[in-house]
Amino acid sequence: MTAGQKTYTVAIAGLGKRGMHHAEAVAKNPRLKLAGLCDIDTGRMEAAAQKFGVERTHPDAAQLLRAVQPDLFIFCTLPQIRLPMIRAGVEAGVKMIAYEKPIALSMNEALEMYKLVRAAGVKTVVSHQHRYGEHYRKVKEIIASGAIGRVHTVYGHSVGWMLHMMTHLIEYAGWYNGGADPVWVVGQAFGREKFADVHASPDYICALVQYANGVRGIFECGAEAPDVPEVDSMWHKCRIGAQGTEGFAEVLTGKEGKGGGWRAVTKDGMMSGPGYMDYAHDMAPYIQDIVEWLDDDAKVHPCNGETALKGFQVMMGAMRSVVQRGKITLPLGNGEPELDALKKALA
Repeated sequence: MTAGQKTYTVAIAGLGKRGMHHAEAVAKNPRLKLAGLCDIDTGRMEAAAQKFGVERTHPDAAQLLRAVQPDLFIFCTLPQIRLPMIRAGVEAGVKMIAYEKPIALSMNEALEMYKLVRAAGVKTVVSHQHRYGEHYRKVKEIIASGAIGRVHTVYGHSVGWMLHMMTHLIEYAGWYNGGADPVWVVGQAFGREKFADVHASPDYICALVQYANGVRGIFECGAEAPDVPEVDSMWHKCRIGAQGTEGFAEVLTGKEGKGGGWRAVTKDGMMSGPGYMDYAHDMAPYIQDIVEWLDDDAKVHPCNGETALKGFQVMMGAMRSVVQRGKITLPLGNGEPELDALKKALA
């Protein structure tokens, strides 16, 4: 750390696997100091406090935040409590909130959350951190170079279900499309079994998206999404990419040596390379970009919440389309909670 650089304090709520990924990356960053930890499982919380040498703990996030008053609040909880966590961070006066996807469980909830953070001037970051993988970045480099010609279609599919996977697909495909705004979506879905999951979802959903720059997006999640036979693990069976007038480039999530990597056909011929989902690699630059955005308002985080909100609206719009049986124009306003409405429509 250079002399004179500010050290930012951090509180983390939720110390499961993802929370610990965040805590480990924060602990390794010289610009950040873990000041407080929270988990409703007090045994897990105390074990993490001992591991990281953190004195302040509390099973209630709001009380911890009031006591610690951190610069940065990170929460890695189940999606059912997004709004209370956002409210607790805003009321504690934090500068930034970083949290997991999906950003909310309904458009109504998301709009209320963003009303709070915008009014308070709180920056938000969402955990779409896989874009830091070398294979994701290689695909972006190929597309941006013009090697596949004019991009006309971006796409993403996963056999994992919607609330786990869909905003990841939309986020990275949107990145490959230069961040163009989605303007409408048409969706289709079937199956109610996965509504029983804590990440409640239809068994299958697809979304056809039109972007403002003329590019079309195609996204599929769930039981009948295309398989990725090159990849061995169900949760890693994801393919995300872009097709252009002179070729395509795409990333396969995968594990090391188990089907991950990237491949492309471009003006220069066929090519491919390695890469795999690796939190140890992806979390460090994700956290460092948080530090840089705290330092400088102009250095907006690549995983900023406003971009995540655009992708979230595509997913919510796809569900509204199934229910209303038509094209849904974006951006969205308030409406009937999408998951409830879709579950009834699929009965």
